[in-house]
Amino acid sequence: MSEVPKRWKGACENGPDFSPSLCNNKLIGARSFSKGLEAAGIKISTKDDFDSPRDWFGHGTHTSSTAAGNYVLGASHFGYAKGTARGVAPRAHVAMYKVLWATDSEQSAASDVLAGMDQAISDGVDIMSLSLGFESLPYFNDVIAIASLSAIEKGIVVVCAAGNDGAYSSIHNGAPWITTVGAGTLDRTFTATLTLDNGLTVEGISYFPESVYITDAPLYYGKDNANKAICNYGALDHKEVKGKVVLCDNTTETDVEGQKEEVQRAGGYAGIFMTDLSLLDPEDFSIPAIIVPFATGALIREYATQDNTTRVKTLSFVHTKLGTKPSPEVAYFSSRGPDPVTPGILKPDVLAPGVDVLAAVAPNKPCMRVNNYDLVTDYELYSGTSMAAPHVAGVAALIKAVHREWSPAAIRSAIMTTAYSTGKNSQTTILNQWSGLPATPSDFGAGHINPNKAMNPGLIYDMDLQDYIEFLCGLGYNAKQMKAVIRRSHWYCSSKPADLNYPSFMAIFNGTDSPKAKTFSRVVTNVGDETSTYRAYLEVPKGMRITVEPSTLVFTSKNQEQGFSLSVEVDSDAPKVIYGYLGWTDQYTTSYQAL
Repeated sequence: MSEVPKRWKGACENGPDFSPSLCNNKLIGARSFSKGLEAAGIKISTKDDFDSPRDWFGHGTHTSSTAAGNYVLGASHFGYAKGTARGVAPRAHVAMYKVLWATDSEQSAASDVLAGMDQAISDGVDIMSLSLGFESLPYFNDVIAIASLSAIEKGIVVVCAAGNDGAYSSIHNGAPWITTVGAGTLDRTFTATLTLDNGLTVEGISYFPESVYITDAPLYYGKDNANKAICNYGALDHKEVKGKVVLCDNTTETDVEGQKEEVQRAGGYAGIFMTDLSLLDPEDFSIPAIIVPFATGALIREYATQDNTTRVKTLSFVHTKLGTKPSPEVAYFSSRGPDPVTPGILKPDVLAPGVDVLAAVAPNKPCMRVNNYDLVTDYELYSGTSMAAPHVAGVAALIKAVHREWSPAAIRSAIMTTAYSTGKNSQTTILNQWSGLPATPSDFGAGHINPNKAMNPGLIYDMDLQDYIEFLCGLGYNAKQMKAVIRRSHWYCSSKPADLNYPSFMAIFNGTDSPKAKTFSRVVTNVGDETSTYRAYLEVPKGMRITVEPSTLVFTSKNQEQGFSLSVEVDSDAPKVIYGYLGWTDQYTTSYQAL
């Protein structure tokens, strides 16, 4: 690691179970903020927390190592995903700001989050990654929006998790100066392999943390009792299932977690469960269990009902499978747009890996329980938009290292316009994990991040603080509300604010709009070759018409700006949600913007 930058003003604080001597050239800052908690009359737990920067839960450890963790050989989740772990920007320095506590409420946490962000700005960070969020509020009441605008003014990129609500219009941290990140799946699954006595071999999902090898075990299926067949609560008989691999049929009366608990209660040797979308977390696999799709489960059930002496020939665990198709998909839990505060700005901005992400955790905190034993590990699989955001923060750090002069808006633009919306190994639009149907930009924003391409986007859509002030002026905020957001007493609003120079386009029409049409204006900056010619490329679905003027942009120098207008018109009978793409392409690069 390189030496601590001379411009760094941060510190490593002393506290219970944490000493400043733990900091080094990687961890160069560690602070905690709890005055909001104290003001609310809430004490810091001595059982479930540390009154210091030290991480109790492992969440902050996981996210920071994802963004900037160094190389670690042989990392794995109990053998799953085994290999060399590293963060996206492994040579970046890290400063940690602990702002949430085990006993927190949303109200008490707000002032501590604001204090932590302000301190990070004062310390001189380059990138701020927040894997947390509050209820969506107007910007003048949103502490993350307020502090992040102050950060943007200082040239600091702010990256935030979009939230895990999974529903329509459930975005968190959607202010247009924040890079808002949704979660996508990876092309990697963790499996068990099952072979029946009739020769049928199948793979299924499993995270059981022990490399057990089950051989020649009886297969139990309660075919003569509907409740036993579905492993309903209290239905299984210990005498019937002891020492047997239990097959549980798919049902709407209970879920896989309930079935697993019933097999465990009754003393089954292992379990086979059926679902096309498993919602179990790795820590839920407290017994040897394999989850198979409905179609595969039907084949196992057919065998189990045809013979009275059905057996499992082998059942093995701790397998990691690469090349899973299709991928990426939008994770079922990832919050969707439109943004509830400003629906006219497309959010999330991008998608990043957020499902089964392997990263460091607190190594002395039990992560699950198996056979009455608590298990611990120093690397664990987590899922959430909390895991997606530090991926983008790491990419932003890499871009910042190459392009020190770029603004936060320029860095976000580079990430957005080089993202892809077509599955890497499916050549179809990124799918919705929950439904299996094509997702839309309201789910994945500009698309899934493509870090290498983001280093050289060709064109960028830049903005500065005044652009965001003009945006806020357009929201009709009064003087008190404006002061709360921009944290200053004087500002200027033009008489006719221009469009926010955002690298995506969003038009919302109601049933009475006629015609359903809108024109946007944008300015792009050439950051590619000095002499470049870019031509507009449009992907337009039926029911939508798009025109770009001019359709060719000619640049004669680097950092030269060119403006264009984009007009969109939508037929009255078009689908409720319709989208297309604008691409600017030269002989080397293509930048895409969602419409």
